[in-house]
Amino acid sequence: MQARNTATARKEMSQGALALFFSAPAVLIIAATILVPFGMAVFLSLHNWNLKRPGRERFVGLENYSDWLSDSDFWSPLQTTFTFAIMAVAVIIIVSLLISLLLNERFPGRGVLRALLLVPWAIPSVVNALLWKWLLNPQYGLVNAVFFEFGIITEYQNMLGSMPSVMIWLVIAYSWIHIPLATLLLLSGLQTIPDDIYESAIVDGAGIRQRFLTITLPLLRPMLSIVVIFEMIFAFKVFDIIFVLTAGGPADATNVLGWQIYTETFRKLDFGAGSSIAMLLGAITLALAILFYVFLDKGVEQ
Repeated sequence: MQARNTATARKEMSQGALALFFSAPAVLIIAATILVPFGMAVFLSLHNWNLKRPGRERFVGLENYSDWLSDSDFWSPLQTTFTFAIMAVAVIIIVSLLISLLLNERFPGRGVLRALLLVPWAIPSVVNALLWKWLLNPQYGLVNAVFFEFGIITEYQNMLGSMPSVMIWLVIAYSWIHIPLATLLLLSGLQTIPDDIYESAIVDGAGIRQRFLTITLPLLRPMLSIVVIFEMIFAFKVFDIIFVLTAGGPADATNVLGWQIYTETFRKLDFGAGSSIAMLLGAITLALAILFYVFLDKGVEQ
């Protein structure tokens, strides 16, 4: 009996060593691409590290963080980031929910529509931004042309030249590429709801609105919360579409934290300041993720 237990233990140890051997490359890649840059960012955030003043690097501890937390150059972009994220997530959730409800129904051509849904998602983010920059061009943009033909405007407008127009179009351009993934996730959640529940509700005389509020929404809540978490995180980290369309303008109207990090790090070459903002952004994003996770867990228990 003891010999058998010893053999079993040796077998488990050999399997564990083999698993460790095969997972080692993945672990090394993760360490090289995530942990090392993260550690370097933390290190830089604790130092005064400006490439315009070489040789003057010094450890300052939490001074960079305290400076930013008392600076309007942090709080104003943070407010803009919150505004953009809330608007974008609201648009993505509402539109994705409506499309997923449509694609969950049986009708001819449903498969084709599901396939076409993946087209915006397959486009790289920078290409999507360049596409919208062409569409919104104040001289020859398609949006201006359509609005002019339908009499909505009397002359071509600079859609990205003033508030609130610039924020609205940024949200539309950003949401267009994120709606497909959210729709697919919500659609997968809808397909897990048994048809028997709907059939019983119909027999009991429940209408479409009642079925949606009492069956679909409660059972879809876990997946809906997951989508909200992911989309909020993605929206808080937005940078590429800002970089291509507005560069933080006009007059810092779209200066989000992602753009502020880029400005401090690669324009002012202040790596200490830029890294500290990045750490603050990461902490805020993590706090939001935990908040939504707690909400999700509470929703599942209920």
